[in-house]
Amino acid sequence: MDANEKIMTPREQEMATANIPKLVLDYSIPTVIGMLISALYVVVDRYFVGQIPDVGQDALTGVGLGSPVNLILAAFSLLLGVGAAANISIRLGRGDRDGAEKILSNAFSFILIVSVSMAAIALVFMEPLLIAFGADENTLPYAFTYTFIKTLGTPLMFLFFAMNHPIRAVGNAKRFAAAQIMGALLNIGLNPLFIFTFNMGIAGAAWSTVLVWGLCAVWVMSYYFRGSPAIKIRLKYLKPSFKTLLVITSIGMAPFFMQILGSAVTIVANRSLAELGGSTAVAAFTAITGVISLFAMPVFGITQGAQPIIGFNYGMGSMQRVRLAYLSAMLYSVIICLVGSALLLILPRQVMALFNSDPEALSIGTTAMRIMVWSLAVAGFQMNASTFFMSIGRAKISVFLSISRLGLILIPLFFILPQVFGLLGIDMLLGIWWAYPASDLLAFVISLIMILRELRIIKAKSLDSISS
Repeated sequence: MDANEKIMTPREQEMATANIPKLVLDYSIPTVIGMLISALYVVVDRYFVGQIPDVGQDALTGVGLGSPVNLILAAFSLLLGVGAAANISIRLGRGDRDGAEKILSNAFSFILIVSVSMAAIALVFMEPLLIAFGADENTLPYAFTYTFIKTLGTPLMFLFFAMNHPIRAVGNAKRFAAAQIMGALLNIGLNPLFIFTFNMGIAGAAWSTVLVWGLCAVWVMSYYFRGSPAIKIRLKYLKPSFKTLLVITSIGMAPFFMQILGSAVTIVANRSLAELGGSTAVAAFTAITGVISLFAMPVFGITQGAQPIIGFNYGMGSMQRVRLAYLSAMLYSVIICLVGSALLLILPRQVMALFNSDPEALSIGTTAMRIMVWSLAVAGFQMNASTFFMSIGRAKISVFLSISRLGLILIPLFFILPQVFGLLGIDMLLGIWWAYPASDLLAFVISLIMILRELRIIKAKSLDSISS
C-alpha cells in the first residue's frame, strides 16, 4: 500500500471513528436542510404558477403534465451522480483514492455527453410526448412552454445536481447542502420576479429555474478547481471508459429507476385522474405531490447523509458501524415521516387552500391528501432500505426495492383499484388515491424481509471480525 493510500483526510478519519448516531445526524442535518428547502421550492413554484391571473389552474395542470419529461432527465443525472458518489465512498474506505478520482473524472465526462444528448432528444419529441402524457388543447401551451424551456437548461441541471453528489460522498455534507440551499432560495426569490414583475407568466417560472441551475453549476464545479478538494477531476481520467461507466451505473440504477418510475407513475396517474376527475383532479394531485415532497425529500436527505458513512465503513470492513449507521438513519427518517403524516392529516384542507380556492378542487384535494399521507412512515423505511443496499454496492437488491413499490405495485394498482371500487359502487377516483398507501404497505413488507436478512449477515460478519 503506498503512502497516498495510508493517509486519511480528517473527514475520512471522522467517518471511521466518530460516534455513529451523532455522525449520521451531523452529516444528515445539512443535507436535510438542503433537500427541505429544495422541496419547498417545488411547492412555492407550483403556488406561484397557480396564482397566474385567469389561467392559474390550467398552468398548474400544465406543470404537472410536463413534469415527467424533466423527471426523466433528472433520473439520468441521478444515475451518474449518485452512482459515482456511492462508488467513491467505497473506494475511499478501501484507501483507493486514485480509483475514486477515476470514477469522478469519468462521471464528469459522461455527464456532459449524456445531458446534451438527452436534452436534444427531449426537445425534438417534446410536443408528442406531452400529448401522450395527457395534455389537451387547454393545457398543452402551458406544458410545452414550461417543459421546453427547462429542458434547454438540462446540461446546467446535470452539472449542478450530478456533480454535487460526489462532494457529499467525500464527507463534505455542508458544501453539498449549501448548493441545494442556494439554488432553492434563489429560485424562491426569482420565481415571482420573472412570473409577475417581468410579466413572463409560466415561461418566467421556467427561465428562473434555468438561470439558477447555471449559477449553482458554477458554484458546484468551483469546488473541484479551487483550494484542496478531497478528490480532484484528473485530466488523465477524462477519456470516457465504458468499463468505468458500467461500474458507476450499476449502483446508480436504483435512484435512476426510482426516478423513471416516478415519471411513469405521474404519467399514468395524470391520465387516469384526467379521465375520472378532469383537470381539477390533476391540479389537486400536482399540489399534493409537491406537499408530500416536503417530507419525502428530508428522508432522502437523511439517506444521502448516511450513504458516505455506510459506504466508507463497508469499504473498511467495519460492519458494526455499517449496521448502526443504517439503523440510525432509519429511525430519524421514520420520525420525520410520522410528523409529516400527522400534520397533513390534521390540516389537509388548509394546505390545499394554499394552491386552489375552487370548492371542487378543495374537496377532491382534501380527500386525496387524507388518504395518501397516512402510510408516509413506511415509505420512509423503504427509501432507507433501497439506499442502504446501494451504499454497500448491492446494486441488484437496491434496484429491485426501487422498482417494487412504483413499478411492480403502484402502477398496476392504478388500473386495478378504480375498477374494484367501481364494481363495489364506490367513486372510482378514490381507487387512485388508495393505491398509494396500499403500495407503501406492500413495499414495506418486501423491504423489511430483505433488510432483516442483510442485517443478520452484517451482524455475523461483525462477530467474525471481532472473534478473529
